Amino acid sequence: MKANNLFAISLLFIQPIFMASNLVVARGGVEYVPPISLAFWRWTLVFLILLPFTYVSLKKNYKIMKKEYKKLFFLGATGCGVCGAFPFLAGQTTTVTNMGIIYTSSPIFIILISSFFFNEKINITKVIGLVACLFGVFTIIIKGDFYLLINLNFTIGDLWMLAAAIGWALYSIYLFYWKTKLEIFQRFTLVAFFGAISLLPFYIGEEIFFEKTVFSREFFIWVIFAAISPGIIAFTLYTLAQKKLGASLTGFTLYIFTIYGAIYGHFLFEENLENYHLIGTVLVFIGVYLAKKKNVQKI
Repeated sequence: MKANNLFAISLLFIQPIFMASNLVVARGGVEYVPPISLAFWRWTLVFLILLPFTYVSLKKNYKIMKKEYKKLFFLGATGCGVCGAFPFLAGQTTTVTNMGIIYTSSPIFIILISSFFFNEKINITKVIGLVACLFGVFTIIIKGDFYLLINLNFTIGDLWMLAAAIGWALYSIYLFYWKTKLEIFQRFTLVAFFGAISLLPFYIGEEIFFEKTVFSREFFIWVIFAAISPGIIAFTLYTLAQKKLGASLTGFTLYIFTIYGAIYGHFLFEENLENYHLIGTVLVFIGVYLAKKKNVQKI
């Protein structure tokens, strides 16, 4: 039991390593691939990678697929469509600071929606943990200077990011509460498929009216990386974490995601790590500990 608890909690810290690599894609990949194209081909490749391993079992479970396809499309549209393309679109007109602040609102939406629609209890320990995480993330984002918070200007990109945060909250909640008879990789294969389908008309529109995709060496490098690290690995670990810890607690991975993003920024984009990063990291880890304190007893 203790080993099971330790594994479940470790997922909160391991999963964001891969999830935060999406920031690397957002910073580097969009220079070579248009945002919606990158999201579309990423999830198309995820589907093509997983299909050979799941085709036989999916064929046997055709009746289950037929019964659950509407739910699978919703998960694909929110988790892969909205959360796949919107952050890249947001980055065109807003700052990384604004994106970080807005995206960390997703766990709040997860907790509130879970409470109102699924009667998930919110205890005082979880609230304190949530507040600690928020303070930790804000400390990192505003570089320890609260005067910077007053001078933030919001743009249309911030609305894209808010939609992405809500989309991730909806994906997280319904991934947990919609029970399925499909195995993890079977469902994930179909979620990736429907995610690509939901992006297809927007990808075609982008190709015709905005920017054409150049299928260069850089295109394949970024699409493959996006499909494997923040795609297959991150989403699989997130699903496992939800099974162990529930939707609300697993949502706290986004706070740790922000910290790992700062680390990636330091090593890959020469962004400095300061004292406020350390303070923020400590607050986030304390917040996660408080939030999970009563949950692990139920595993």
